[in-house]
Amino acid sequence: MTTTFESTREPTTSADFRVVRKPQEYLGIVARGFAMGSADVVPGVSGGTMAFILGIYEELVFSIRAVARKEFWQAVLGLRIRDAILAINLPFLMAVLSGILLAVLTLARGLEWMLDNKPVFIWSFFFGLVLASVVTVAQKVQRWNAVRVAALVVAAVGAFLLVGAVPAQTPNTPILLLLSGALASIAMILPGISGAFILLILGKYQFVLSAVNNRDVLSLVLVALGAGVGLVTFAQLLGYLFRRYHDLTVAILTGFMLGSLRKIWPWKETLETFVDSHGKVVPLRQANVLPSHVNAELGIALVLMIVGIIAVILLNRVAEVGD
Repeated sequence: MTTTFESTREPTTSADFRVVRKPQEYLGIVARGFAMGSADVVPGVSGGTMAFILGIYEELVFSIRAVARKEFWQAVLGLRIRDAILAINLPFLMAVLSGILLAVLTLARGLEWMLDNKPVFIWSFFFGLVLASVVTVAQKVQRWNAVRVAALVVAAVGAFLLVGAVPAQTPNTPILLLLSGALASIAMILPGISGAFILLILGKYQFVLSAVNNRDVLSLVLVALGAGVGLVTFAQLLGYLFRRYHDLTVAILTGFMLGSLRKIWPWKETLETFVDSHGKVVPLRQANVLPSHVNAELGIALVLMIVGIIAVILLNRVAEVGD
């Protein structure tokens, strides 16, 4: 695939970051969205990480960012549909969203079974995936210096502490539902931080699942509204940081991914559980441990970890060929 940006790596508008693609090339974007959705289904794994691995992260940020820009709204109010579509890079966003939804609809049940019955295997694959991604994303920093290394360390420590936090109990007020949606959406776009995990920390994960099952439209609208506002608002900040401090921003995001490895370490000991909305006992607080036995399960887990590492290497080579 040949993808060319209409401007430099540091765009000032969404149009500057729009990629010129042939119609058939959007199938590749749908596939990338599918990979993001596959990651989002797994609590603790971020779709933002997959976007970074697959080379669409910055385009995604700038496309979301464009929703709040005057060029888009001027086109909408002037009924210039084509200009509005181009202003927010809509074909790209629709392709990504289609892939995410397809993954959620087709993989949710299978991944849930794996997490319930073979959690070590699924975590091993994702651990290898994210571990290799830390290295490959760090290579996107053109020049490392003391400030960027320090930013990576601080971000890694912050993510490490965050993913180890114990969920809180909070009231289900409209303000908190809006805030929970906003924070979860911010986490979704950050590599290494899972939106579902943020909802769990805020004590809203079970409530949101119950709202879906019980068709509590008002609660879901509040969470979705908060998520939309949070996503577009945070994209403004990320876009600014990419434009002005590209290497520093990548260093910070690499740190988030590095710190998140604590959450997806395959071998864990459950210290505390809770009963979810479906009456199932699930872990609440866990500690990372080393494998207790050398057996076939350990061998399969290590193979899957290596497969995850190789997958990232191959994806990067494909991206380099595409460039």
